[in-house]
Amino acid sequence: MHLFGLTGGIASGKSAVAARLAERGVPVIDADQLAREAVAKGTDGLAAVVRLFGDDVLLEDGALDRKKVAEAVFADADKRKALNAIVHPIVSTLTFKAASRLRDEGEALACYEAALIVENGVADALRPLIVVSAPEELQIERATARDGSTPDEARARIRAQMPLAEKVRAADFVIDNTGTRDELNRRTDEVLAAICARLEVDADRYE
Repeated sequence: MHLFGLTGGIASGKSAVAARLAERGVPVIDADQLAREAVAKGTDGLAAVVRLFGDDVLLEDGALDRKKVAEAVFADADKRKALNAIVHPIVSTLTFKAASRLRDEGEALACYEAALIVENGVADALRPLIVVSAPEELQIERATARDGSTPDEARARIRAQMPLAEKVRAADFVIDNTGTRDELNRRTDEVLAAICARLEVDADRYE
């Protein structure tokens, strides 16, 4: 089985591309979902995060208050590194297990969807890499509509990440998400066909 990467910037549309790939029959391993599993109630990961940040990051039901943690690490690079040191190894283990299961099930392709593929230096392990791109103002518009954040908050989050242009330079395939959902789906289908051709996978599996 070949595991390829999918990334992009905040509110650029990578989740919509992942949804289209899944609709076409490509299994998607969602790094954000695995990160949630890594710090779920009762896990060693959650206990480690609480030791780092204190009980204040827990909700009343004992689950992690992800918004509070995000606010804490956004302003503190050292805490962000410490959090990543807890979560990333667990996510890597869960990713390996998911990929192994898909391989055992006879899948030819799977997609690994994650925000920090290029930043974490793993792009070459996930070739071909798809990057979903959109202009910053469109990212801000979508982020504010989705998250209820202010334009300034969305802009700050976007600029705290690697510039999207740098991710685009690292891509094998770029999906521009400035049009309609139908246009995005058509471009995703084109990229999937190109990936199948490059890896000599029967594209009929994904009709």
